Amino acid sequence: MDFSLSDEQKMVQRTVREFVQNEIMPLEQQVLRNEREGRPGIAREEIRRLQLKAKEMGFWGINTPEEYGGANLGPIMTALITMELGRTFVPFSFGGSADNILYYCNEEQKKRYLIPLINGERRSCFALTEPGAGSDARNIRMPAVKDGDHWVLNGEKIFITNGNEADFAMVFAVTDKEKGADGGVTCFLVDRDMGWRSEYIHTMGEWGPASLIFENVRVPEENILGELGKGFALGMKWIGQGRWVIPARAVGAAERLLQMGIDYAKTRVTFGKPIAERQAIQWMIADSAVEIEATKWIVLRAAWMAEKGLDARHQSSMAKLHGAIMANQVVDRVLQIHGGMGYTKELPIERWYREARLWRIFEGTDEIQRRTIARNLLKGHVKVGELMG
Repeated sequence: MDFSLSDEQKMVQRTVREFVQNEIMPLEQQVLRNEREGRPGIAREEIRRLQLKAKEMGFWGINTPEEYGGANLGPIMTALITMELGRTFVPFSFGGSADNILYYCNEEQKKRYLIPLINGERRSCFALTEPGAGSDARNIRMPAVKDGDHWVLNGEKIFITNGNEADFAMVFAVTDKEKGADGGVTCFLVDRDMGWRSEYIHTMGEWGPASLIFENVRVPEENILGELGKGFALGMKWIGQGRWVIPARAVGAAERLLQMGIDYAKTRVTFGKPIAERQAIQWMIADSAVEIEATKWIVLRAAWMAEKGLDARHQSSMAKLHGAIMANQVVDRVLQIHGGMGYTKELPIERWYREARLWRIFEGTDEIQRRTIARNLLKGHVKVGELMG
């Protein structure tokens, strides 16, 4: 059992950390100003500039197969990189990637969707959730009705990330309601110019998802992704591709926040002493450090299992549950350490506070993760005290 990083992993981690510190963190104040004024935190052109600069360093398509020009670094390296990117709230990700299920495209679809997406020429969104079907994804009702060599879509998808910016969507619709989710749901590749529209949803954070509205949108048969009726399995592959990625980002954010709390506690003086000497503050710091460390190793083990080809779903659910709760506790403590200043928009803590709250909801709520974990244990899929793998 070896918990050390290889020389290559250390090099990648160090390089990404320096890139985040030198290229991305300096943009934080501008992002905060833009968001306060109701503008996007960072322009698409700026993100693209940074992505191309990172590409020169070899960070392009970190999980994209080599045949498509990617680095294909694997889950463990992805987790380490995501932790480093999580140290800033600037919404940046390395370029050259595509949704995992788009690799199921046929050759013609790859030319129209997959390759342009990898090259940064197109933008996608994943459209599964409906007003009446969130965590219960099997309950989707949006119909797709066959009409000649087209399918006609009517309905609404909600809380769609990138839905306002995307020029095509991976839309899941019911093509045979008698067969249920396992045989009656199909995934369609639907270009925006086929007729769907998006409406911005305002949230307590800076995440601006969309409602996608479909009114008699005609989609040609050739735009079915995968097989007719097999879409639900693709949807679950998209959702399960790396549930541990969210808590990996939470680790990076929590580490940055904890360091901010430590630095402030050393300089803030009350009643003649730095608050770092107060036991109440020390316990906040200690508890945060322990919880961050625990999350980090749960996440890395989930990534290791995924890299080894093992079933990482149970471990990923534990990582998502623990990591989301951990991040919310840490940011709350750090805001408390800063007192009134932490509550202001002069510091980024309150922004992280709002962002972190989402982590307990999207990509599977806390309650769904607990349900999954408990079911696995009660049904004997996982044994208590047994190291999986």
